[in-house]
Amino acid sequence: MAEWLEWLQWPAMGASLLAAWLVASTRAPRRKAGFWVFLASNALWIAWGWQDSAWALIALNGCLAATNIRGIMKNDEAGQRC
Repeated sequence: MAEWLEWLQWPAMGASLLAAWLVASTRAPRRKAGFWVFLASNALWIAWGWQDSAWALIALNGCLAATNIRGIMKNDEAGQRC
């Protein structure tokens, strides 16, 4: 199973890049999707970090997940003002 988890770093990286692309959009639905993709990448990085005992990476992605949740909420608030 550890060998399978080793491969998680690649989809985690791809999801992180896609999320960054989406969050940079001027369109609110794309930005919101980007935050959700970032949350998925955070989960993948945490899973990968857990099997590798990368505690700083786990802590970082936990904190980044909190900022992505904030981004989702802020994006919703911005949409309600329009």
